[in-house]
Amino acid sequence: MRIAAPSLELNAVTGNDPAKIDKVSRQLEGQFAQMLIKSMRAASFGDSLFPGENQMFREMYDQRIAEAMTKGRGLGLSTMIARQLGGTDKATQPLDTSLVPAAKAAQAYRLLAPAAATAPMALPGPQAALQADPLQADPLQAMASAPAMPQEQMLDLIAGRDSGSLHAAIGGRGVVPETAAATADWALANDRWSGVGPAAPRTDGVDMATANAAADQLGKHTPEGFVASIWPHAEKAARELGVDPRALVAQAATLGIDALAVVDRNSLAGIVRAYEASKVTGVRLVVGCRLDLADGFSVLAYPTDRAAYARLCRLLSLGKRRAGKAKCHLIWDDLVAYGEGLIVILLPDEADGLCALRLRRLHETFGDRGYMALTLRRRPNDQLRLHHLSNLAASSCIATVVTNDVLFHVPERRILQNVVSAIRHNVTIDELGFRRERHADRYLKPPDEMHRLFARYPEALARTIAIAQRCAFSLSELEYQYPEERTLPGLTPQQALEKLTWEGAAARYPEGLPDKVRAVLTHELGLIRALDYAPYFLTVNSIVRYARSKDILCQGRGSAANSAVCYVLGITSIDPDRNDLLFERFVSQARKEPPDIDVDFEHERREEVIQWVYETYGRDRAALCSTVIRYRSKGALRDVGKALGLTEDTIKMLSSQVWGWSRDGIRKEHAAELNMNLGDRRLRLALELSRALIGAPRHLSQHPGGFVLTRDRLDDLVPIEPAAMPGRQVIEWDKDDVDALRMMKMDCLALGMLSCMRRAFDLLSEHKGINLDLATIPAEDPRTYAMIRRADTLGVFQIESRAQMSMLPRLKPRTFYDLVIEVAIVRPGPIQGDMVHPYLRRREGKEDVIYPRPELEAVLGKTLGVPLFQEQAMKVSMVCAGFSAGEADQLRRSMATFKHTGGVSAFKDKLINGMVTNGYDRDFAEKTFSQLEGFGSYGFPESHAASFALIAYASSWMKCWHPDVFCCALLNAQPMGFYAPAQIVRDAREHGIEIRPVCAAASRWDCTLEPTDHEDRFAVRLGMRLVRGLANADAARIIAARTDRPFLSVDDLWRRAGVPSASLVRLAEADAFRPGFGLARREAQWAIKGLRDQPLPLFAAAAAREEKLIPELNEPAVALRPMTAGGEVVEDYRHVGLTLRAHPVSFLRTDLQRRRIVTCGEAMTARDGRWLEAAGVMLVRQMPGSAKGVMFMTIEDESGVANIVIWPNIFEKNRRTILTTGMLGVKGRIQREGDIVHLVAHQLSDLSAELASVGERDTQFPVPHGRGDQVRHGATGPDSRELPPRGLRARDFYDPYGHIDEIRVKTRDFR
Repeated sequence: MRIAAPSLELNAVTGNDPAKIDKVSRQLEGQFAQMLIKSMRAASFGDSLFPGENQMFREMYDQRIAEAMTKGRGLGLSTMIARQLGGTDKATQPLDTSLVPAAKAAQAYRLLAPAAATAPMALPGPQAALQADPLQADPLQAMASAPAMPQEQMLDLIAGRDSGSLHAAIGGRGVVPETAAATADWALANDRWSGVGPAAPRTDGVDMATANAAADQLGKHTPEGFVASIWPHAEKAARELGVDPRALVAQAATLGIDALAVVDRNSLAGIVRAYEASKVTGVRLVVGCRLDLADGFSVLAYPTDRAAYARLCRLLSLGKRRAGKAKCHLIWDDLVAYGEGLIVILLPDEADGLCALRLRRLHETFGDRGYMALTLRRRPNDQLRLHHLSNLAASSCIATVVTNDVLFHVPERRILQNVVSAIRHNVTIDELGFRRERHADRYLKPPDEMHRLFARYPEALARTIAIAQRCAFSLSELEYQYPEERTLPGLTPQQALEKLTWEGAAARYPEGLPDKVRAVLTHELGLIRALDYAPYFLTVNSIVRYARSKDILCQGRGSAANSAVCYVLGITSIDPDRNDLLFERFVSQARKEPPDIDVDFEHERREEVIQWVYETYGRDRAALCSTVIRYRSKGALRDVGKALGLTEDTIKMLSSQVWGWSRDGIRKEHAAELNMNLGDRRLRLALELSRALIGAPRHLSQHPGGFVLTRDRLDDLVPIEPAAMPGRQVIEWDKDDVDALRMMKMDCLALGMLSCMRRAFDLLSEHKGINLDLATIPAEDPRTYAMIRRADTLGVFQIESRAQMSMLPRLKPRTFYDLVIEVAIVRPGPIQGDMVHPYLRRREGKEDVIYPRPELEAVLGKTLGVPLFQEQAMKVSMVCAGFSAGEADQLRRSMATFKHTGGVSAFKDKLINGMVTNGYDRDFAEKTFSQLEGFGSYGFPESHAASFALIAYASSWMKCWHPDVFCCALLNAQPMGFYAPAQIVRDAREHGIEIRPVCAAASRWDCTLEPTDHEDRFAVRLGMRLVRGLANADAARIIAARTDRPFLSVDDLWRRAGVPSASLVRLAEADAFRPGFGLARREAQWAIKGLRDQPLPLFAAAAAREEKLIPELNEPAVALRPMTAGGEVVEDYRHVGLTLRAHPVSFLRTDLQRRRIVTCGEAMTARDGRWLEAAGVMLVRQMPGSAKGVMFMTIEDESGVANIVIWPNIFEKNRRTILTTGMLGVKGRIQREGDIVHLVAHQLSDLSAELASVGERDTQFPVPHGRGDQVRHGATGPDSRELPPRGLRARDFYDPYGHIDEIRVKTRDFR
């Protein structure tokens, strides 16, 4: 509500009659009082989420209260209105101290009213005094000399803003001062992220455009903006959530606040994010932490210098080490021991004897560094409570300081805060009670609002400036020092690195070091010496040497593969003599940032390497980075739905409409399709609030392997806490925080395919006597490349996905470099940069390869004039546009990776003008830039692609020449890759490999190779690891017990192995007693039911007397009804995840043929343009971001697989069917291009009911979805909270690279 032009409207009614003016003024005061009560009710949010049915009576009651409030002297507002309307209120009128607080606030607002935007407001005399001596100035005197408030602003204040609350009217986003006068907004937190400011008064105008731009950059204006903090302090799975520090800093910038303190509970996890935001906005960050001590104290601790910050980090590390993961146990004595240099602010509750005792202890320990906070609680007698606390602090010689207790940056976040509180306490919103916020006041307020709220405590307000000035520490003071490496005693790290480099070069090139490599090595060593990075290279070299001494497969990748030094040291495998490497892609002198070497290890033995790093460098100098786990659609909906009291089946139905781990939330039309009642406010709130929570940090986890190593104590830089895994510890900052502070990180990553290849090499040596490793596998094998060109690459590293398989027949790789291009080309960068089709046309001879200048041919010759790699983008900018190496690296860094934050466009003018200046045509220059701009969505570096191509070739060779070994190793390395064991086994059987079932008498834990009639071909015996629910320890006891002699019966196995009968049931359900004991599923389970610890006493006595087993002890034979063939198949999938019997769709073939549904094999061999209908079990569903909403699906039946394409309009019409069905019927048209065949869907049908009838059961058929299925396994990264139903456990598959269109459709061109 806004009352405009009051002098024209009201004076026209009243004239100059004082009686009329007084009457109108009182009417306005009454309206304001009624609006104030109404807004207070709205802010308190009632007793539940729903309004009561007595709204009319409540309004009548509020009206009576308002009338009572305005009787007599009232609120004092009518007096001010009358003065202004009557012309008696002058700028020089002294402050009427007899007015009630509301009127005082209104007059104080005059002092803080926004100045003209064109002329920054100068500080008046009293303000200058306040600035010079904040402890001595009298704000009341300053208020007396303030200019009068404009009438329009006054009535805006009276009428309120959109929220209807007085606080919003004064301090909301609608009233933002262009300049902040000399008041302080010390907005420390009592609970979560909090704000403080300003440290000093501004004397210049606030650049609001800059502040708003910074806020936009930090995500503050988005509805799904930063909602949650990023610290691990919480109980169970529900974590503390508040407001992201970046949102607070951005909001502070818009409010004109100079300095902001961000504190977290027993943590410094979010401080780097706030530091980065402060550099963008110009708001100074005051580093601090809230400490909740075990003996009842709650204090805010702020380090005044670097040494105090180190002590604070050690204090937090001590508490976390005592309490364990995500907890902190500290007492007052710990704070005293580490409190030197800390400013400590006590957070009191009531002014009682306990508070007085704590104040005395605070004064005795910290002296003038001890303060007490004055914070509004919005409870009855709040002002009286503040008065008593202030007097108690004065009597204890403790200074007071005003705090704001911020939980969210804007008032609109209060409802979400209540829901988050319910999540944290693991209760519904109805049960939350007084634990939720009863008002919307805990938001970041502008200086004028803080001045109004604490006008009685000017000294406490002014002390905020003094405290902020004393807290001079900044994170920029942190000096990271990499640990010294004493690999070779007597030599400096640089000398040791050079010695090892030239020795490694001689070993790598026994026939002589090429001049090209020698020049590259000299250049790299010089740059390493200039940047003092030699210790880092020595560390990585030591780790790799240790791994290889323990026979652990490892290989460096990423930008480190651009280094010839890494190659000769044995860290990477990319030969600089055969590849054109660019070291500046890895290390840049202009960038002056630490290098990042990624080394992949076998995922099953990586823990050995991690523990070696801890032991070698010390646990006080080495720790893993943390990783921020953020909410996605399903997790947000689940937590919010539970908090709002939605039923479990409702949440499950809504979650079924979510695409993988989508970040888009659930739209209302999707809920309407489920017949949900969108008129239900709880449901609407659940959809809206869960969408707002998407992207919010949920908790901290540990990085997969990013180590931070330091020369001095690591806990002087950042707190360290124990990880959930035994023997590990992590820092509170993630890899982005580490990068922001320019700290070196060494990544010890796990790669499942390396474990698979290690197992394959061991099996090859054991069973076939062939000893190979990654370096000795025969290179450039034609038979291997022929298999790759056929896209027979299921299970092969990197080229097994649907997109890669579709590209292989078109690219037709014949050499290793072709494989490098194959790995890199199916990425969003080349696809969106329109590089794929031009390259393919040129490769097939359908388009001429033209180079405008010879130097361009030298850069792009290997890729036929199309830039496919980041290194090529850098070289094009250097050779064609005159970029320096540092500028080219900045261009490369703007090519974002998975975060999609690319800023390539910022280099457009410089690149195009540079190419035009050097003689290139402008059209060609613009086309080149558009191709490079595609890298903003993710482009591969050539060195990284080459590292991956090495493993891709090795795994392809193993599958081509030894498919039995490859299948066995791949099954033992699960879970990994793109496909589930069912697809791996089927592919192996199609290659002629015999697969033998799980057998309790023959299987080991892992899958094994068994001899066959063919001397060079082995059968694969499935291992007990595939039996769901069977413990490894129980399987080991069974295997050990049968070593001496085979088992004679189930009873014999049970007694000799000593395993629980539940484990035997798991084996029986998996049909593991049929091969060795001849017992079917039901017979085996019946035999297990008859097992007992000892025979019945009567029969036992008889057997002892006869000294033999009497017939009565034997159970009589029972004829059990055998399971149907379909039932056996269902049980196979349910308990093993695959079947060696008939395919489930084969049982439905007769019915499908009656409906004219063809097999998948027939569909894939049909002519182009034919209309048909196929059906199959759902294996893989993908919707890559680069496909513009097009879905790619793979279905399977007994004849093979069929590839389906679903356009966006068809997907939306059949969304529920696609996301929930187990078997799908697809009617559409065949599109064929060479060897690439797709069925383009036009009509879909749900055949789940038919599939459920396979086993004549009512339960759902357990569909063996492939690991690439984005609905079942997600698409944007693993999330441990997103587990499908029991028996279909999702695994950590992650394929973020997207897809490429292989189909030529005239009306569409998705890439």
